Amino acid sequence: QVQLVESGGGLVQAGGSLRLSCAASGRTFSTNTMAWFRQAPEKEREFVAFISWNSITTYYADSVKGRFTISRDNAKNTVYLQMNRLKPEDTAVYYCATGSWGTRVDDYDYWGQGTQVTVSS
Repeated sequence: QVQLVESGGGLVQAGGSLRLSCAASGRTFSTNTMAWFRQAPEKEREFVAFISWNSITTYYADSVKGRFTISRDNAKNTVYLQMNRLKPEDTAVYYCATGSWGTRVDDYDYWGQGTQVTVSS
């Protein structure tokens, strides 16, 4: 069993930055792909970024490419999402997830409870 707990969300002005963290428990963290998704009100959950177990491979949604950076520290069982040049359309609940590999919700088995990010214009 894996438990994921996100933190770091909040209210920020457009153009600002936030760093999200996701602390994981469980033996499989260091061998699993980790991902971030987000869900805005009345919208479906959408992929943001994923990182391979060894940090060699990262992949981003086009909407965040060049602004967001995903990273992980396997020694701390933590994955991060550095978000720069935030836009109002980035407003959403952000979820971390762990699973196999991919950009679909169904590719991931375990999810955190989410952290709210609100970007004001």
